Amino acid sequence: MKRFKIRWLLFVLAFFLVYLIAGAVGPFLYYKKVAEETKKNFSASDCYSDTAGVDRAMLLETNKSAWDERIRLFHQAKERIILSTFDMRDGKSTRDLLAVLYHKAEEGIKIKILVDGVSGTIRMEENELFYALSSHPNVEIKIYNKLNVAMPWKTQGRMHDKYVIVDELAYILGGRNTFDYFIGDYPNKNMSYDREVLIYNTDPQQRQGDKSSLYQVEAYFSHMWKKKECRLFHDEESLSKDEKVKSMIDMLTKRYEKLKTENPDLFKPCDYDLMTCETNKVTLLSNPTGIYGKEPVLFYELSELMKQAKERVIIHTPYVVLNGYMKRELTEIAGKVPDSRMVINSVENGDNFMASSDYLYRKKGVYNTGLSLLEYDGGVSYHGKSVVIDEDMSIIGSYNMDLRSTYVDTELMLAVQSKELTEELTGYMDAMEKDCRVVTGPDTYEVPEHIRVEEIGVWKKIAMRVVGLIMQPFRSLV
Repeated sequence: MKRFKIRWLLFVLAFFLVYLIAGAVGPFLYYKKVAEETKKNFSASDCYSDTAGVDRAMLLETNKSAWDERIRLFHQAKERIILSTFDMRDGKSTRDLLAVLYHKAEEGIKIKILVDGVSGTIRMEENELFYALSSHPNVEIKIYNKLNVAMPWKTQGRMHDKYVIVDELAYILGGRNTFDYFIGDYPNKNMSYDREVLIYNTDPQQRQGDKSSLYQVEAYFSHMWKKKECRLFHDEESLSKDEKVKSMIDMLTKRYEKLKTENPDLFKPCDYDLMTCETNKVTLLSNPTGIYGKEPVLFYELSELMKQAKERVIIHTPYVVLNGYMKRELTEIAGKVPDSRMVINSVENGDNFMASSDYLYRKKGVYNTGLSLLEYDGGVSYHGKSVVIDEDMSIIGSYNMDLRSTYVDTELMLAVQSKELTEELTGYMDAMEKDCRVVTGPDTYEVPEHIRVEEIGVWKKIAMRVVGLIMQPFRSLV
């Protein structure tokens, strides 16, 4: 009888495991093709202009600059602040940002925050810090596709967007999540390098007839905010009477005063004209926004832009996971463009075990695209997602060169036509590439003398090889 019960229990557990895996993977097994309507509606030439536009731009290359400019921008809000993020976690930098947001809410500024469902469920539920902010009557927080393991077919629909909008003044868009790994310079054993761009709208009154890209991002946010998959995160004002929440509100109030005292320059009027550079055109590129398998719209748009290059295409992405369609497109780009190269984390340097495992398994196919392939070994995981095209096009955002970003997640990239910004971005890219190994074959490298490649243990190497093989049927989620 006991043996029968154990067998029955094992059967139930096995059935539940198959149910979870099949449910999660099923909606994404089929790779959608690019629709003719998508091809008809997008032209790479629409991302270019012969004259200067109303937007000006600046790169946020360091985690400290990301912290600085968020606080500076929040402080200047007169009407509204919008924040959308894939991952928000409690931490020192997050508390700093929320302290400023709470203060602005006290001033009457309307604040809307949109967070991906997995992060919202795992990182924010039962945390009084987020309850303290959401309890304020001027703050609304919504969760995109809240995690529910009972419906596994919905669990992989993730919102990977990361941006901030303040009034009609400016916005920040890029690849940084909202916690200490990516924002601020507090001591932390884990951190990642990333990249964002701040866009300043010089004509909020729209006197010139040329509309800022800020309104494209704002329209995208409004579309996401109204989706049925987005549900309010605890907005009850009664929460503010809870003793632990009251303590957090008191902490945020005191933290704001401390921030203002210790960082006076961030709370003074600033001249964004002096801080930013001229752009000709800024264009928002995006994936579809549903929770199931997606048409690869963003990859198609990026590919079309890269195919227009005459001299160079530089791709920086944390990791690379390709299917046949993506390989064909990248091979075509490599065949057309004299200087075409891709920089990724080495498996020793990266922090994505699954993506690294797939790369080891399929490295030959990536190498055979003909792109010059470099692996970053700088010691800190590189999380930036950027493309440079020729001398005047920089593309920055949340999109990784993998199947998940192509077919599963919502993603945003900003195409910024600007010679000055592209020159600056290329300089940062060149500096990163000095700490890279050049891949000369599926199993060979050209290694600069100063690079010391971190060793990974034998068992981890074996695990990566095994996982790389096992994950092949499920690699659409990598």
